[in-house]
Amino acid sequence: MQVKRIMVCLDGSKHSLKGLETAISFAKQSNGSIIGVHSDTTHGLFTAVHTPKIKEEKWSKEIKGIIETARKKVEGNEIKFEGIVIAGNAAGIDLTTFANNPKNKIDHIVIGARGLSLPKEIFLGSTSNFVMHKARPPVTVVK
Repeated sequence: MQVKRIMVCLDGSKHSLKGLETAISFAKQSNGSIIGVHSDTTHGLFTAVHTPKIKEEKWSKEIKGIIETARKKVEGNEIKFEGIVIAGNAAGIDLTTFANNPKNKIDHIVIGARGLSLPKEIFLGSTSNFVMHKARPPVTVVK
């Protein structure tokens, strides 16, 4: 399988930026493009069912900053970039639903992980763990 559309999960953390660096490396090797996806979890439960895209004019200043930082890093490496913000309720479910949708044509997912301790992971959950187990495309977790 040829990897052409690499989805990288962006939340603005240093861990997601490490994931972005890995996605850039993969895109260079495969002449692919990067789709940076941010899950805006400030929406209601209804949106978690179909993870609608949020139009750019409705992005918050913080989200615009996250996507713009990623865009500059990717395009500085002469790789095509598309920034997408999806509405949802829980990042793991939202990102997996987006990646599993055949219309989005995602070939590979890259996600940064914080490396929570076991007690924290049990109580807080792990977005990267959820995506790794529920996404159909191959997943690379970067720590």
